[in-house]
Amino acid sequence: MKPSVSIIVPVYNAEACLSRCVESVLNQEYESFELLLADDGSRDGSGSICDAFAAADSRVRVFHKENSGVSGTRNLCLSQARGRYLQFLDADDWITPDATKLLVRAMEEHRCDLVVADFYRVVGERVSHKGDIDEDGVLSREEYAAHMMENPADFYYGVLWNKLYRRDIVEKHSLRMDPDISWCEDFMFNLEYIRHARRFFALQVPIYYYVKTKGSLCTQGLSISKTIQMKLSAFEYYNQFYKTVLDEEEYEKRRLKIYRFLIDAAQDGVVPPVSARLGSERIRVPPAALEGQGLLFDFFRERKLLDYYLEAAALKNDLSLQEARLLLYLRQPGASTRRELADFTGLSRGGLSILLNRLEGKELIGVSEAREAEGREKRLDIAFQPDAAPVLEDMEAAWRDFTAARLSGFSQEEREQYGQLAGRVQENIRKVLQ
Repeated sequence: MKPSVSIIVPVYNAEACLSRCVESVLNQEYESFELLLADDGSRDGSGSICDAFAAADSRVRVFHKENSGVSGTRNLCLSQARGRYLQFLDADDWITPDATKLLVRAMEEHRCDLVVADFYRVVGERVSHKGDIDEDGVLSREEYAAHMMENPADFYYGVLWNKLYRRDIVEKHSLRMDPDISWCEDFMFNLEYIRHARRFFALQVPIYYYVKTKGSLCTQGLSISKTIQMKLSAFEYYNQFYKTVLDEEEYEKRRLKIYRFLIDAAQDGVVPPVSARLGSERIRVPPAALEGQGLLFDFFRERKLLDYYLEAAALKNDLSLQEARLLLYLRQPGASTRRELADFTGLSRGGLSILLNRLEGKELIGVSEAREAEGREKRLDIAFQPDAAPVLEDMEAAWRDFTAARLSGFSQEEREQYGQLAGRVQENIRKVLQ
């Protein structure tokens, strides 16, 4: 059975960090993938590490070749890939456990040709979140190109590793990396791909940890004149791209913005300064709590598992985790007053009011209260606004992921048995609480 995704990792003298990269791929929640490791003539133990992973996991395929550079190495993998989609990593970096799942889900739900995602920039033990497009919904080629025009030399647009590609587009148009250039080759591949793509989606969830400090062209041993020549060549390619994408009148109106590429390119891929401590950016559970025994630990882990899946939905929709959790609760008809809703959600009444106000301010819900009888607490009515529909779909997807994770590996018979036993447990609880 062919894999859905071909994940491509060029490897060169990466023995210090290669295992972290590969393990992040093999631990993906999404399982229908092949991992292509291409050893580009490494002089350290990288080749042996690749072979060891291939021997232990049938999803890993290894290629050994003489050193030719990253472009030729990626091209080799492209010629060997079997997946419907293409995903790239650098051997220095790693991805979140839900990265491939989120990319594929976005690609298929929105019927896209390219998905671009946010990423984390890591320096030592510090990390920052990097993104650019915050527009919801599918983008046309012209709309995506307009966003790119605002930050043309941004890593977000230029690199391969925060994107998911369709292999049929790559093969139909014989798209490959140019092995004769050593700067902006990723960006030029992206520009060529965009010319043949029609539907784009920006996933506002960071799924990639970018660690390697890419050296400037000068530190790669190139002369100043060669550096200038390569940047001018890249600009000409970029300029020609917009001449193709835009009509003549629109191109003339935007010419100054297009020429801004020359200024931005001089920064050589500026990324945001790091801010938070690495490990604090996503849901984490202390080892002692993971190993603890008993109902209290069970309750804690279930809550953390739900938060883990809600977090991606929250990031995607610019919500806090508390706001996402409350939206999920509001889908259940478990309370009719503010006091009851606070009890149901485990929030204080003040905390509940703050979150309801935030969700109302974001035009996701409408809140009204009416007193039904003298002396009785006001009835709370929550109405979901039209803008909430796609957000609620993401909350429901998070709930399905949570449920699937809890019952992972269960046979159908085991699922039915579990459902029956869980139902009996809940009936016992109801009897006591009546």
